[in-house]
Amino acid sequence: MNLPNKLTLLRVIMAPIAMVFILYPIGGETVARIIAAVLFVLTALTDMLDGKIARKYNLITNFGKFMDPLADKFMVIGMLVVMCASDMYASVRAVLVWVTLVVILRELAITSLRLLVASSEQKIVVAASWLGKVKTVSQIVAILVMIIEPIIWNGSIASWITVCFMGIMTLWSGIDYLKSYAGFIDPNE
Repeated sequence: MNLPNKLTLLRVIMAPIAMVFILYPIGGETVARIIAAVLFVLTALTDMLDGKIARKYNLITNFGKFMDPLADKFMVIGMLVVMCASDMYASVRAVLVWVTLVVILRELAITSLRLLVASSEQKIVVAASWLGKVKTVSQIVAILVMIIEPIIWNGSIASWITVCFMGIMTLWSGIDYLKSYAGFIDPNE
């Protein structure tokens, strides 16, 4: 159990704790939002750190290859689902529900595509593209903005903008992956 794997497990533990504060605003809505924001930022930072450390010190393991993307999806999809369910996000629910569905469907499609490509004769590992990285950053920013915007001012315009941008980037990166690896999707095989 090396440091990157410990950071990944920490992310798996911190994400549901942040979700609890979204669903149940313990200590009041403002306090719950602050705690959820801090936990979510720490969770996102562990996502960045574990990969950098693993690559720099050659600490890449099969456990990390499996758990890191799973922890990322758990962190983002989990937060989006609980935000859809929480009344604290009623002002953006109209767009948030649809974008959350796009995120879930994109992740299922691209994860399946990655498995298909990896199990092909070429055994290609589908690396994250720059669009995929922008998508991830847009998801983290949108979630963070939705958590903290009501603390800063009474409105939801920044949440609407970042959620819409997240939806566009999620869709765009998914289409880009599908186009790049369309040759592996053969209905005759």
